[in-house]
Amino acid sequence: MTKETRTDVQIYSAIAMLLAGVALATAGFVVPPTGEISDSVLLFFAQCLIYAGSIFGVSIYIHTKFAELKSAIEGEEGGQA
Repeated sequence: MTKETRTDVQIYSAIAMLLAGVALATAGFVVPPTGEISDSVLLFFAQCLIYAGSIFGVSIYIHTKFAELKSAIEGEEGGQA
């Protein structure tokens, strides 16, 4: 599996989890008792948010660190020339 494919799978799974959490939370308002959300629905929604946040947060952190490393390496090469 290539790096791009792995990243795409992570992003699509995070988006799917967000959509599933929102759909279940919305359904919790509609089914009887109307307007009352079960604790299990809230727990699932919280886990969806944590999963998506970790996927996006880790991805952004790694990309930022690689960009810093690349600029540091390029800066050293430019100073030696």
